[in-house]
Amino acid sequence: MSTSFSDGHYHQISKPSSPEATYQSQDAGGLAQPPLTVARSRSTRKDNQKFQLSFVSGDREMFSLQELLRASAEVLGSGNFGSSYKAVIPSGQTMVVKRYKQMNGMGREDFNEQMKRLGRLKHPNLLPLVAYYYRKEEKLLVYDFVHNGSLASHLHGNNSGLDWRIRLSIIKGVARGLEYLYTEFPDLKIPHGHLKSSNVLLNEHYEPLLSDYALSAVTNPELSRQLMVAFRSPECLGGGGRVGKKRDVWCLGILILETLTGRHPVSYIASAEAEEADLVAWVAETIDSESTSEVFDRAMVRIKGCKGEMIKLLKIGLSCCERDVDRRPSVSQAVRRINELRDSNQAADPGCS
Repeated sequence: MSTSFSDGHYHQISKPSSPEATYQSQDAGGLAQPPLTVARSRSTRKDNQKFQLSFVSGDREMFSLQELLRASAEVLGSGNFGSSYKAVIPSGQTMVVKRYKQMNGMGREDFNEQMKRLGRLKHPNLLPLVAYYYRKEEKLLVYDFVHNGSLASHLHGNNSGLDWRIRLSIIKGVARGLEYLYTEFPDLKIPHGHLKSSNVLLNEHYEPLLSDYALSAVTNPELSRQLMVAFRSPECLGGGGRVGKKRDVWCLGILILETLTGRHPVSYIASAEAEEADLVAWVAETIDSESTSEVFDRAMVRIKGCKGEMIKLLKIGLSCCERDVDRRPSVSQAVRRINELRDSNQAADPGCS
């Protein structure tokens, strides 16, 4: 069994034995969901085209929908939008299949166009979309499996080995990826929309890869307000969901604070009234009490020579979480400030590790 990069719960999905290719899913609690069934009998060539995976790039080895649906699979987790599965196809490639039921009624052509936009994205800090499958009732998005898991699993697991240099590098990569999304999707109100530590995957070199980005365009607006992390920002919880791109900035700020403190961001699940449980409030109060050292994750050992830069990043995170939207930096301003940080107070200081 492989390690999940969500909550660690998974189940074996048996291979279908019928003449139909069936993707029988289970959620993290083990409750069966309606299967995705692709019937192949008495179908025309046009119908067959509908039952094929659409690859967004021609520079990689392709596989069929049938191969994907018949692959042995494990449920990685059941998230807000649907379930994620790890599937090993006959060629040996390990893929992640994300099954979405909460996407809007966008027609096939418009959905295809949006997926092509995602396919054209090229950035070292984005997890690339490999392929997709369109069905009116649900959609499948296919990505490469990232073996090193998510930032969340490293921060909140039993053996976090993320030192200051790695954490700063991760935040810089996340910021660059977010800025790139803002450049490529100027038409989207929230170019990412669902930025959180479980949606930041880490490759073998601990370089971050953003996932679940730019999905607001294909998601039911009402469900977006209910499920997407960006809609947990103060202006949405307290002001009726005021539109603004700085909601992604707020998400970035929460991610920075979570990465530095190692604490879960309770604000994702707390109500607007539960401010005492909020990560932002706790960090601000701790700094005001001049107990700054108590803020940082104890797993960041041997921080001699780094504290000054760590405090600077902490303050950037707090500024991104300002309740007053006008006082928050823009994405480009936040990225510039983050990129100015060094992994030690002095460039040659070997004290950080």
